Amino acid sequence: MIRVLIAADSFKGSLTSAEAGAAIADGLGEGFAEIGVSAAFDIIPIADGGEGTVAAFAAAVGGEKVLVLCPDPLGVPVTAEFLLLPGRSTAVIEMAQSCGLMLVRGRKNIRRSDTSGLGRQISAALDRRPEKLLIGIGGSATNDWGAGMAAALGARFLDDQGRPLGTNPSDLATIQTVDLSGLDPRLKSVRVETICDVDNPLLGPQGAAAVYGPQKGANEETVAWFDEIGSRFADAVEKAVGRSLRDIPGSGAAGGLGFGLAAFLGAELRPGIEAVIEVTHLQERVKKADLIITGEGRLDAQSRRGKTTAGIAALAQGAHLSCLAFCGSLEGPISTYVPSLFAAVYDLSSAAPSREASIAQGALFLKTTARRAAREAVALAARRS
Repeated sequence: MIRVLIAADSFKGSLTSAEAGAAIADGLGEGFAEIGVSAAFDIIPIADGGEGTVAAFAAAVGGEKVLVLCPDPLGVPVTAEFLLLPGRSTAVIEMAQSCGLMLVRGRKNIRRSDTSGLGRQISAALDRRPEKLLIGIGGSATNDWGAGMAAALGARFLDDQGRPLGTNPSDLATIQTVDLSGLDPRLKSVRVETICDVDNPLLGPQGAAAVYGPQKGANEETVAWFDEIGSRFADAVEKAVGRSLRDIPGSGAAGGLGFGLAAFLGAELRPGIEAVIEVTHLQERVKKADLIITGEGRLDAQSRRGKTTAGIAALAQGAHLSCLAFCGSLEGPISTYVPSLFAAVYDLSSAAPSREASIAQGALFLKTTARRAAREAVALAARRS
């Protein structure tokens, strides 16, 4: 019997991580049966901190989902949620549910968007008295450096006359000082960790606005404007907290939210795979496997720079196991990923007639691709790396 551990990320716009894992298991199971091989599957949904993070952790380990009414990036009320993990000492928060790009489709306005919804999620989570907040910050529609989040938790931003300012980027153009005296005192008794799979600094050509602003509606002129205001904002915040944070890896994540969480909440910025490994006890489960499977919607340069799929591959290598990857699409030749990262890579193009079809019927084509890969999977399981 082959023991297969499947730890796939979501296929964005098509499948959740749990659905992707189930489709791969179904396909491999059918393929194994055709060649007379029995298998046992251990499916662990994983997430990178963006859309689907709460669902992935809930599917992996269970817990209690708690609904929260909060504003979206432009102030429209939406219902978000957070997850209390079993034992209730950790709350998992997905900022995309209150501040995500998906919430502002057709009405993007990056200069007028803020993260106050995340602040509301955090406040509601604090009501449950957890010991730790685990906050996923992928997929944001905002570039407010965490100002909205901080204000919702009691911070105030003032101009040179001591007058309070709003929290969207346009309001903060005249920021001079930051008052943290009213910050929620409950934050002092909770540890905050941020799931962050990018290492961008806050400002400059690799910063929040330059790299991620365009997908949120920012043009070249707007990007320059954000860096100017962002520098002023960082000056005021760093003076208030007494340390420099703008250049730490990940401070530019989610429109500078990484910076804001580190500054206002003392958050530790962690790669998403580290949180996944810890919460799901992944290292112990890898030891029981003969073959590791991972996957995500698109394998690209970010995948090679340490996203969750690369982290799964590293775990497999450490256990001397082969790791196979499934994806919806692939950037560059397969030789970019095999054998340096994975033992084999399969994309849905061999089964789906078009990219649109692979997204619309992701489960079907992922299952088909996995079934066709079964024979090679058996051979790789028998060959320890």
